[in-house]
Amino acid sequence: MVDIPDFPHWSQSSSLSSCLLLLLYFMELNAEELMVFGYREPILAMVGEEVEFPCYLISKLDAEDMQIRFFRNKISEIVHDYQDRQELFNRQMVQYQGRTQLLKDYIQEGSVALRLLHIIPADEGQYGCLFQSKDFSNNATWELEVAGLGSDPNIYFEGFEEGGIRLTCSSKGWYPKPKAIWKDYQGQQLPFLSKTITQDAQGLFHLEMSVVVKEGAHSHVACSIQNTLLVQKKEFTLHIADVFLPKNSVWRGSFIGTLMGLVSLLVLCMILALYFFQKQRRSKEKLRKKSEKEKGKFTAELGKLQTEIDWRRAEGQAEWRAAKRYAVNVTLDPDTAHPGLNVSEDGKSVFYWNIKQDLPDNPKRFENQLCVLGQEGFISGKHYWEVEVGEKSRWLLGVCSDSVDRKVEGKLCPGMGYWVIGLWNGCEYFIFNPHRVSLTLRVPPRRVGVFLDYEAGKVSFFNVTDNSHIFTFTDKFSGTLRPYFRPRSQDGGEQVIPLTICPLPKKGDRVAAEDDDCDTWLQPYDLSESAEIRILNTFVE
Repeated sequence: MVDIPDFPHWSQSSSLSSCLLLLLYFMELNAEELMVFGYREPILAMVGEEVEFPCYLISKLDAEDMQIRFFRNKISEIVHDYQDRQELFNRQMVQYQGRTQLLKDYIQEGSVALRLLHIIPADEGQYGCLFQSKDFSNNATWELEVAGLGSDPNIYFEGFEEGGIRLTCSSKGWYPKPKAIWKDYQGQQLPFLSKTITQDAQGLFHLEMSVVVKEGAHSHVACSIQNTLLVQKKEFTLHIADVFLPKNSVWRGSFIGTLMGLVSLLVLCMILALYFFQKQRRSKEKLRKKSEKEKGKFTAELGKLQTEIDWRRAEGQAEWRAAKRYAVNVTLDPDTAHPGLNVSEDGKSVFYWNIKQDLPDNPKRFENQLCVLGQEGFISGKHYWEVEVGEKSRWLLGVCSDSVDRKVEGKLCPGMGYWVIGLWNGCEYFIFNPHRVSLTLRVPPRRVGVFLDYEAGKVSFFNVTDNSHIFTFTDKFSGTLRPYFRPRSQDGGEQVIPLTICPLPKKGDRVAAEDDDCDTWLQPYDLSESAEIRILNTFVE
């Protein structure tokens, strides 16, 4: 896979050399790396359910600013359209309005999916997706097959006919057109008296078929309906005693025989019910004894787990409190801020502005990273600061070298001058060391502490919410290091959530014991009330 660099935003005055550079770059890419992939095999969907159409660029290019179109049969028949970072619902064909959802969690990696809801037979056919930008255009196509497994066969008696009784079997909700037959006890097909298959407004097939059952072998019959696409069938078997079939017999004897049969069946059912009741009671007694035994084991294991977690929490809190003694006042440097960021007047908060400001050229400003640096630069010593992330679902924090290139998108790893931690889409905490590594946190942090020990070559991160240690980078530093803040793009909510530098006592200031704690909502969890312990206690009981 080729990593495609992010070039600066071009204006009308872009130089010819920049255009040639981009052209030469894309000429070096393999044609395969610009291909669009979807499903190679037909997709099977059930009537009334939903289906997803995945589509992606093999090169994993960021497709956020591309046009992405899902279409039916040909590109002009639009199922769902995405352009200029917006979903254009007014371009959809009428039959798809209100039934599509674009899944774009991984659009920055060139991967999207379209969810189509409430499948109907008319949705069957060819589909495709198109990725288009000013540099290339490509698409992929696939087939959608629709199947409906109808209702259970319903057999009802219609009267006496031709020396036997007429039975009719009905079922509805099938797609495609099902195969339906009457069979005798040997599985041989019986001739139809009548057969009707109709299609409703949604395209689903309803059927009715009749047969005449006479005395003898044919009195044991089955109505069988098969979906040829799913290779599944539904079948209902019926046995008719000869006494109910037309013949010279005494109806009183038939009635008495039937009554005796029903009484015998009732007695048999009572015996079976008593047997299963006794069996269930014995099973419950065994489960109760086993549960008591397992409860003792879990109680012992929970005691060990409680002791270990208490020790680890105490160690992490001690390390965090030691780091807080080196608190410094950090202020944001607006000269380094990307044009799409808004830095507060006091230099303590920053959020994604979503409007690129027209600012004069500044060699200190980041052009292709939505980030800003702190005013303070550190070449020695120990320094600690805290940043409130609140309920933001995307952010990056840490330290970076003052000498990093401000004009290109850099790889955020220690070897490139970055020591950062981040959150992606509210579910994955990660670092780059040098590749992306996921982290597991017991408590989601609402405030993050950053501690730089220059001489020791360490950058540590703390979860101020529960006073625990998250991760520590170890490296050899040279030159000036500065605090790094990257609020990322909007989280999708109505309210913009900034990254805010929290006020802390400076080095050497004495803090009263009651002032040393964070706000109430930042206090560590009581382990006895944590979700982990509650789940285990519930299982034990």
